[in-house]
Amino acid sequence: MAHHLALLLLLLASPAATRLASAACGSEKFPAGRAYASCEDLPKLGASIHWTYDASKTSLSVAFVAAPAAAGGWVAWGLNPTGEGMAGTQALVALAGSGSAAPTVRTYNITGYVPLGKASTPLDFPATDLAADAAGSGGKIRVYGKLQLRKGMKAVNQVWQVGASSTGGAPDKHAFQADNLSAKSKLVLAGKAAAAEAPSPASPAPEAGGPSASGAGSDSGAASSMSPSKSPNAAVPAAGVSAPALLVLALVGFLVTV
Repeated sequence: MAHHLALLLLLLASPAATRLASAACGSEKFPAGRAYASCEDLPKLGASIHWTYDASKTSLSVAFVAAPAAAGGWVAWGLNPTGEGMAGTQALVALAGSGSAAPTVRTYNITGYVPLGKASTPLDFPATDLAADAAGSGGKIRVYGKLQLRKGMKAVNQVWQVGASSTGGAPDKHAFQADNLSAKSKLVLAGKAAAAEAPSPASPAPEAGGPSASGAGSDSGAASSMSPSKSPNAAVPAAGVSAPALLVLALVGFLVTV
């Protein structure tokens, strides 16, 4: 009995159990027609990512949820398939609307550290179903989209950001605090358990004013210094067994032997 009790307590104290108990993303209520197979409370900026990956169509449906740094600000989320830096990030950005107006969604293919403009630029991953609302709790904005990914992708760097203001319909530079610089992780798309890996330590902040975006596109901007990176800490239960299953098995074993 003592052995089983010790095992149960060990499992309940494990990182996987802690993540399960503290996860808040599952309580998010989306509009009718928007449901997602997975979600993750991201480790910085009070954000969460919700997604469904269709491997047969290589399509990724996402909902990113975060509060702007101030009223009238913006939120952004993107994927970087080319590396761990900001350059190459394919970003979805939602700028807060004025009054009761819905947030404006734009896309940016970020190529460098210069300010973004008002116009969207086309992404390397064709984006559809773009929308946003301000119905999230705590002043949060929810930005939606579907990205057509490349075949064979199983994991990709992701980065997110929030800003306090926009000027002329373009996002202004965000803050360069530790949480802003650490807002990055790896999104695991395929496997026995899909999850977002925890970020590695923040990289030095760039000195330039913000990112630039290449190309031109229609409006449907975004974050500067959004640089995802690899991490050895993955929120994926070992041996293909989920954290809830481990907890249940341990509890059953304990009760049977009492």
